[in-house]
Amino acid sequence: MAYKKSEAYDEDITAALAKNYRESIALLGEDPDREGLQKTPERLAKAMQFSTQGYQQDAHEILNSAKFHEEVSEMIIVKDIEIYSLCEHHLVPFYGKAHVAYIPNGWITGLSKIARVVDVYARRLQVQERMTTQILQAIQQTLNPLGVAVVIEAAHLCMMMRGVQKQNSFTTTSAFSGQFENDVTRSEFLKLISSKLH
Repeated sequence: MAYKKSEAYDEDITAALAKNYRESIALLGEDPDREGLQKTPERLAKAMQFSTQGYQQDAHEILNSAKFHEEVSEMIIVKDIEIYSLCEHHLVPFYGKAHVAYIPNGWITGLSKIARVVDVYARRLQVQERMTTQILQAIQQTLNPLGVAVVIEAAHLCMMMRGVQKQNSFTTTSAFSGQFENDVTRSEFLKLISSKLH
């Protein structure tokens, strides 16, 4: 699948989703013909396509589009990557930051591609645990580095605005491969992502 840079919507999908959203609004007891709601089904249809555009993107293709041979073997970290995703259990957003590192083994990729890979998996119906592993696997499989580390910290609206309604809880997930399974390397990474370098 080709990586889409522009925001585009499939008209057939938009129409089908809008029809369903219109019916859902009516089922909730609202009038979908009310002025404020007339265009809401189409807006929501487009918003959902935007929020799930990761299904039409290929993380490996993104990484390969800026893959360069370099004889470096020091840790590369891209931290504080903003994430916005949808919990697959309630279709309610969760949001936070991802921190990604890898140790090259002859190949590097453009720094922006790491952030784009995070978006590929965030822009889907997700659980944080799976997304963390998917990001790691994409980088590991495409660049074959000496190791990859991914940590995600997120707040989940399904816990904040419904259910247990805990406003200040954050969920942290992590995944490590290769040299990051070594305690010293992993500790260095965790120290660097927690420090204020900017």
